[in-house]
Amino acid sequence: MAAPTLQQPSFLLANLKTDSTTKPLLQRCQDLVKIIEEYPAKELHLIFPWLVECVFGSLDGIIAGWNLRLLHPRNHEYNIVMEFLNPSGPMMKLVYKLQAEEYKYEVPVNYLPGPVKACIQEGVLPDCPLFHNKLQFPLSGLLSLNLALNPFEFFMFNFAYCLITPKVSLPGYHGSSTDSAYFVLVDTYLKYFLPSEGNVPPSSSVSFAGYGVHSPSLLKHHIFHQPSVNADPSAQEIWRSETLLQMFVEIWLHHYSLEMYQKLQSPQVKEPFSPTEEHVLVVRLLVKHLHAFSNSLKPEQLSSSPSAHSHTHTSPLEEFKRVVVQRFVQQKLYLFLQHCFGHWPLDASFRAVLETWLSYIQPWRYTGEKTNPQVDQSRTVPDKWESFVQENLLMYTKLFQVFLNRTVRTDLVNAKNALMVFRVAKVFAQPNLAEMIQKGEQLFLEPEHVLHHRQPRGYLTPSQGGSFLSSRQRVMTDVVFRVKSHVYALEGQDCQYKQMFGTELRGALNQGQLSQLISNLSSSQDDGNSKQLPDCIQGENGLILTDLGRMQIISGLRRFDLHYQGDPELQPIRSYENALLVRLFYKISSLVNERFGGHMDALCSRPDFLGRLGRHYLAEQDSSVKLKHSPMSRRTLERNRQPRLSLRSLASYRTILLLLLCYVVGALLSFGPISSTLIILTGGFLFGLFMTLFGDKLKTH
Repeated sequence: MAAPTLQQPSFLLANLKTDSTTKPLLQRCQDLVKIIEEYPAKELHLIFPWLVECVFGSLDGIIAGWNLRLLHPRNHEYNIVMEFLNPSGPMMKLVYKLQAEEYKYEVPVNYLPGPVKACIQEGVLPDCPLFHNKLQFPLSGLLSLNLALNPFEFFMFNFAYCLITPKVSLPGYHGSSTDSAYFVLVDTYLKYFLPSEGNVPPSSSVSFAGYGVHSPSLLKHHIFHQPSVNADPSAQEIWRSETLLQMFVEIWLHHYSLEMYQKLQSPQVKEPFSPTEEHVLVVRLLVKHLHAFSNSLKPEQLSSSPSAHSHTHTSPLEEFKRVVVQRFVQQKLYLFLQHCFGHWPLDASFRAVLETWLSYIQPWRYTGEKTNPQVDQSRTVPDKWESFVQENLLMYTKLFQVFLNRTVRTDLVNAKNALMVFRVAKVFAQPNLAEMIQKGEQLFLEPEHVLHHRQPRGYLTPSQGGSFLSSRQRVMTDVVFRVKSHVYALEGQDCQYKQMFGTELRGALNQGQLSQLISNLSSSQDDGNSKQLPDCIQGENGLILTDLGRMQIISGLRRFDLHYQGDPELQPIRSYENALLVRLFYKISSLVNERFGGHMDALCSRPDFLGRLGRHYLAEQDSSVKLKHSPMSRRTLERNRQPRLSLRSLASYRTILLLLLCYVVGALLSFGPISSTLIILTGGFLFGLFMTLFGDKLKTH
């Protein structure tokens, strides 16, 4: 439509659908810009759901839309899409134009995150205020419940949901998730609606008088009220920041509740949602930006008490910065990371999860101060972050313990896996951090009765005969309460807290197994190679691996010298053996062993010279060595050590060649076949006789 004219809404939508299959993207976007500018909201209202689906794809993933997650800067459509979806671009202007008329758009409840959907279906009010008062009850019953969202909420819901719909990679596609159009748009929206400097830019000249009733405030306890018509413009715009943040947190993180996570510990429960590496990378981008957003809070606002804010002229955006991380992100991110730590494959792709965790527990890296990266890793953590560490104690201690449990099952020979362990060790080795964590644990373990005992009977100022000690005790009590509330909120009231610096965790780095290893090594001082064995204990049927031994094998630090443990006569036929002769000699030796087995046992049991000679020819020589260097069961070993005749060595091509050479040499010396055979048998007997007499002395040397 080069110059679109006013048409009936149905014709407008039909023409747009036709154009979507015939016109290139650039021309379609140019047409949409003109339509958005010229058409009234009443007609734009009918094309908005279709347009959102065309851009972001359908919620069920059947319609791919513009494939924002596969669109990269080298694609010629990249700049067209970025300009159209820019926060101040045509698409957002359409959203604001419809927002002024208070239109609603439905989203099925089935597409909401699991915990939210469960609450709604059970008739319980979700903890997310954005979903309050939005339910639409159709005549068909509860199974088709819908949410009625305003245009901005509907747009952001579909944009956020685009990340978790299945992605179908295009043939020959080789691109990074961090430079896709979707990743860049997330970063752009975060910087625009959650700015570190200044206020959120005004949406447009459209009046926003009705926005106060569009969605309840995210800030619980009514930190600020919804703006009125004559309120500060910054208060009128803060609702967009809240909506965007909550949509991102709910759609990307809120897939696990505390109750659901506890159920997931059972192997019979099917995992409800599995995030991808791309998903985690976007979550890390969100975490890093929220830290930068929160750290841009003015120092005077950061040090003020919450009660003082109601009496000062604090801007809503500054108030939002003060509580954004702790109140809106912490709990959902904790369950999200804990699930990833426990269910992510044991490969190098876990690096994305690890870096997301390390980004969250190091907010001091995102203060806006330009520092040398090498110096930044080794500098002392400032004391002002002590409260953050205490109020996020489980993020440090519990996830660290889960990481350790994961590490012992990881192949640390792989350089990428070893690097992840190094990264965690380097972060927790930062000066002053361990002391902060330890103090936080001490505060949590503070007994309740001690707190009440410390409470002064009355708070007196120094001029009234009191001291500053009473106010200090009051602050101490408040800190303890915050730490305990944090732990109980994330783990439940009946949680069993395991100290990061406690004896239980230290005793779990395999202390008993280490002592067993030391005893094993000391008992095998005579054999230097035994020091390379994995840690084992001697069981009734042979060697048994300990947990430490399993870790040594997984990490490639120790290994067994494995041997074939079955009947040597029944080993698979080798490439250097003649299959026909192997089978023939096995039948002959089996008949001999079956007929004369008792006589062989009697001969080999004799302690004299004949017994030694019989053991040389009829018994396996290296069985005692195999007992030490291979996890062979005693029962199998005893069965294989029974005296018997073995002719399999004669089926080797090497042996056959040597015998042929002997017969050729005998023929050259005028010996016949019978004479040569007698000479070969005599030589073999004399060699056995020599080894019987002097074999032990040769072994010692």
